[in-house]
Amino acid sequence: MPAIDALFDQLLARGGSDLHLSIGYPPTIRLRGRLEPLREAPVDAGEMQRLLDELLDDSRRREFAEHHDLDFAYAYGTKARFRANYLTKTTGPGAVFRTIPSQVPSVQALGLPEAIVRLASLRAGLVLVTGPTGSGKSTTLAALVSHINHTRAGHILTIEDPVEFVHQPVRCQVTHREVGLDTPSFADAIRSAGRENADVILVGELRGQETMRMALQLASFGVLVFATVHTNSAAATIDRFVNAFPAAQQPAIRGMLSDALAGIVAQQLLRTADGRGRVAVHEILVGTLGVASAIRESKTSMIPSLIQAGGREGMQSLDRALQKLVEAGTVSARDAMDKALDKEAFGKVPAVRAELGEG
Repeated sequence: MPAIDALFDQLLARGGSDLHLSIGYPPTIRLRGRLEPLREAPVDAGEMQRLLDELLDDSRRREFAEHHDLDFAYAYGTKARFRANYLTKTTGPGAVFRTIPSQVPSVQALGLPEAIVRLASLRAGLVLVTGPTGSGKSTTLAALVSHINHTRAGHILTIEDPVEFVHQPVRCQVTHREVGLDTPSFADAIRSAGRENADVILVGELRGQETMRMALQLASFGVLVFATVHTNSAAATIDRFVNAFPAAQQPAIRGMLSDALAGIVAQQLLRTADGRGRVAVHEILVGTLGVASAIRESKTSMIPSLIQAGGREGMQSLDRALQKLVEAGTVSARDAMDKALDKEAFGKVPAVRAELGEG
């Protein structure tokens, strides 16, 4: 048994989300958003080499030696899977392991709003799930893919680096492709996806113009495409998408995006007020005619107003969702304020002012 498995056992037993290994520091886990050491003794260079090397085959060992950075998935029996990132820094090699539960969570278990779940019932379009690293994007996407797998027949294709959640076929045929192992790149996999007769495609991350353009084309050709982007709001996601292209191409991309966009879910994770867990909060944009018009006419400044007015379609602003959590006592006003987009307006919310001692 690899020695690192003992650290994984402690991580899982305590319910942590990540394991950090760094020379000169003890093995550390992230527990409910905070870093906590597993022991007092730091990891030295010899132990680090042993811990990291025993998970690598020859090809990955060569890749890490050449590039000083490596991403892969590690299956710890039936207990869990881990998304591993090996890195090199001034003190030497290190690693971070993100826990991927063996069981794919359901949309009900995550408490996803109905408007998000409805996006999984669509037959075509582009759905973007955004947020910073560690905000739970992969978990939300896995739940949506699982919902499709359990509710209708079809072919689901996932393209990831590395493959995280593994879906067993229920009503759908499921194909997992890992970049670097099963396909040279995201672009190559997306390019061939149209020939693989997929009904639903999950792209782990849209990287660059080529993958973005191909995802738009597939969505407009009658495929439901899920993908992630690293932004904090729906409006910023649209701008990031369009600005990835040269100015001369942007009008055409806006037109394609306005036609193909089904929705954007911008997600954040917050520690609960009792400190016992974390809760997701979502900004939800649904691809209505008004949203399509704003994108096409380069008026993304209107997106927040359209979200505010789109409650009947299930839209909600991040700040409004945060306000509900504060009013329910689920999260603290201070933690919510840290995530709020319009901090000045959010600070005037009565429940926030009362908790922060300003009202």
